[in-house]
Amino acid sequence: MRPIVIAGNWKMNNDIAQTAELINALKAAKKTSSAAVIVCPPFTSLQAASLLLAGSGIALGAQDVSLHDSGAYTGEVSLAMLKSAGCSYVIVGHSERRQYHGETDAVINQKAKKVLAGGLIPIVCIGETLQEREQGVTATVLTTQTTGVLAGIPAADVEKLIVAYEPVWAIGTGKTATKEQAEEAHRLIRSVIAKLYSSGTAEKVVIQYGGSVKPENAKELLTQKNIDGALVGGACLKADSFLGIINAA
Repeated sequence: MRPIVIAGNWKMNNDIAQTAELINALKAAKKTSSAAVIVCPPFTSLQAASLLLAGSGIALGAQDVSLHDSGAYTGEVSLAMLKSAGCSYVIVGHSERRQYHGETDAVINQKAKKVLAGGLIPIVCIGETLQEREQGVTATVLTTQTTGVLAGIPAADVEKLIVAYEPVWAIGTGKTATKEQAEEAHRLIRSVIAKLYSSGTAEKVVIQYGGSVKPENAKELLTQKNIDGALVGGACLKADSFLGIINAA
């Protein structure tokens, strides 16, 4: 049976003091869910977060990684740096990286391979825009993206990674895919993985939903057969709302 994984993507929010405040609040609250929990603060807060999370059962993730190991790449952060800061997970290919930094499926694929080779777990993001959904090409987009980001990754590694389905039109907009829309997309993604590898591999892959997940809608989303957790944005920045989603699992 696949685990339920709830990850919080803080994006460009929270300095070190705010990081400590949020993590301490999460640690102090009672977690009633058996879901695996990950927090992904900004790079500047990773080491502080790692120290605060020690022994808490909450894992640490980064929001991105460089394709380069070291060198003259101003502003880049390497996988080795993330590992030394205590990270176990890395988000790759978030729609905001695609939109603002021009990341392609090929780049995301390279990053996923680097993360896996380094012994960490990538959270690989895919999802269609509003225009693509309205044009009726959601299935084509998700098939193309899934195929592209997984290209050349062996089945044994695919079974380790996490896929995050994030309909771009639902990120930060307050709009959320209905449970039927989300389940349909997750089922499609799993079927693509089954065609690329096998049904056995597809059944082992954790596929999260991301897109304006809140305590109010978390339960109906997380009870769908093919939805194995959530990649949470704005609602993870307050301990009570993030815990509400975790406990809904």
